[in-house]
Amino acid sequence: MKQTITLRSKLTSLTAELFIFSLLLIIPSFLLIAQPKRPLEVEDLFRIKRVSDPQLSPDGKWIAFVVTEVDKAANKMNSDIYLIPATGGEPRKLTSSPSSDANPRWSPNGKTLAFVSSRSDDSHVWLIDVDGGEARQLTKLSTSASNPVWSPDGKMIAFVSTVYPEFSDKPFNESDELNKKKDEDKTKSKVKARIMTKLLYRHWNAWIDDKRQHIFVMSVDGGEPKDITPGDRDAVPTSSTFSAGDDFTFSPDGKEIAYTATPTENEAWNTNHDIYTVSIDGSNRKQITTNPAADGFPRYSKDGKYIAYRAQRKPAFEADKWELMLCNLLSGKIESLTENFDASVPTFQWTSDGSRIYFSSEENANQQIFCLSVKDKKIKRVFEGGVNADVNVSSDGKMLYFTHQTLSRPIEIYTASTDGKIVKKLTRVNDNLFDAVTMNEAESITYAGAGGSTIQSWLIKPPQFSAEKKYPLVYLVHGGPQGVWENGWHFRWNAQIWAAQGYVVMAPNPRGSTGFGQKFVDEISGDWGGKAFQDLMKGVEYAENLPYVDKDKMAAAGASYGGYMMNWFATHTGKFKTIITHAGVFNFYSMYGTTEEVWFDEWEHGGTPWDVPEEYNKFSPHAYAKDLLKYKTPMLIVHNELDYRVPVTEGMQLFTTLQRMGIKSKFLYFPDEGHSVLKPQNSELWHKTVFDWLANYLK
Repeated sequence: MKQTITLRSKLTSLTAELFIFSLLLIIPSFLLIAQPKRPLEVEDLFRIKRVSDPQLSPDGKWIAFVVTEVDKAANKMNSDIYLIPATGGEPRKLTSSPSSDANPRWSPNGKTLAFVSSRSDDSHVWLIDVDGGEARQLTKLSTSASNPVWSPDGKMIAFVSTVYPEFSDKPFNESDELNKKKDEDKTKSKVKARIMTKLLYRHWNAWIDDKRQHIFVMSVDGGEPKDITPGDRDAVPTSSTFSAGDDFTFSPDGKEIAYTATPTENEAWNTNHDIYTVSIDGSNRKQITTNPAADGFPRYSKDGKYIAYRAQRKPAFEADKWELMLCNLLSGKIESLTENFDASVPTFQWTSDGSRIYFSSEENANQQIFCLSVKDKKIKRVFEGGVNADVNVSSDGKMLYFTHQTLSRPIEIYTASTDGKIVKKLTRVNDNLFDAVTMNEAESITYAGAGGSTIQSWLIKPPQFSAEKKYPLVYLVHGGPQGVWENGWHFRWNAQIWAAQGYVVMAPNPRGSTGFGQKFVDEISGDWGGKAFQDLMKGVEYAENLPYVDKDKMAAAGASYGGYMMNWFATHTGKFKTIITHAGVFNFYSMYGTTEEVWFDEWEHGGTPWDVPEEYNKFSPHAYAKDLLKYKTPMLIVHNELDYRVPVTEGMQLFTTLQRMGIKSKFLYFPDEGHSVLKPQNSELWHKTVFDWLANYLK
């Protein structure tokens, strides 16, 4: 009996242990399923891995791409190159340097990748075998190197280096030594003064120092590089406005290079970029285009008979429509392939047989992929929704490989068949992070703007949204003004991270926004505070009528043109509890005298300040400074020392005015940032300051 009881006790104990063990197996899965998702956090912006620059291998089997990770502790970002099968699968990390590795480009035989790395301190072109092995440095110029482009036979590489033009006609060893000495002398000198004799002398966030970006060619086996574009002229666009990436290319026979040359004179108020060709030994330079506006991004057809390129029609207007042009190299005839297509063409790619060209283009706040038939100029949309870019076409013309993003997800690489029957997501770099995050998909809405025009806007609701509650509204205005709030992820002005603070976010695309036809774009010029302001205020009215928006708790924020509009809001409406202005123009007169690309102001105002002073005054917020006292809207100002596009004095003038008037204001100043705030720790402070400021007035 005692033995039976003991056995029973053991069985009972064993049963209990098995039961508990079973629970231990079940509970984690249960908890995993039931685990509530959390809102997006500012920290997630630093956790997200940033995918970019997909490059399809010549045999169509592999895609090289770049993944950039944030090292917030070191206040920097680091990029590495990965490979993934074109059919999908597990990515393989190809480079692991603590320095940045980016810009991968395949050799024609598909065995080697050229890439740009800072692992030797300066930026240089390196080579690595895709089957394994150590990377080897190709370029060793004192002036660094970037943008590698292979010759069709794989024996040469062209690249860009920024040199002093006065030495560029000399033999390489001599010119490189003179470049090195001049840079070293500047660094060692106790005198840091600069002497300027012409515009442009600085650009975006850097001083030019009279250097020029030239194209060099060298053998992949080493040896001396050859400067094939010597002289006092840039061989690639210095402004991102006129650049589409690799702005030069080899001809199919490898004997010459087509490139985009900057204006020969008056660069600060001249947009006349032209296409040239030059032999790889630097001889036989030939001008292909004579259009007085901008031309760029030349690409040869496979048979070498044609060059396709982008062009604008209006000189001195950076936001004119980019048309896809075709130049017959035998006859010299030039024609537009997209004259009747009411949108701009950015980068593009020929099919191998030369019958079609694929490109992405903005359309209704998305960026769709289009196919152009070269023969009949017919254009059809082949992939839509979100922002799609970096299009690669397979050699047989049947598959596309591209980046895809939305307002709710950052970039991943996708593939799609050109007939639309196959669509596949290839990379899943950030899936685990977003599996734990809850957010509401952005809604596209429309409302009637000035004159009854249809205005598109994005509406983003906060996590755990309830239609029964009232929420504060944040109204975001984009930059440009010829820009757009696209259906794409943004690391600087991310609508989802604002919504995650508990706000309804509205991001409208008023007059001047791209992707709604060129007429809509053009209607902002000379009218910054006119119809666009009315479009935006109509959007505010729309938001006020939403049953879940607390119209007594609304804020507005924006950067660049959006920052300008914040300053205009502050002098023209009392609708907002607070306003956040980043890199915004306050005084058009001082803006003209201190910005670098003066063609922008001259076009937008119809001339110089001394020719049309009334136009510079008409929509300048500083001219209405007294009205700041009418509304007394508290303002947070953000401006950066290295912002040469909208110089920091614009923010200083506004802050001085607000302080002198006794209006509550705060100035967040970054001495080490340009037009945007990019360094991780600076970005963290930016978000904290902005969201703390908002909470003071909206919560």
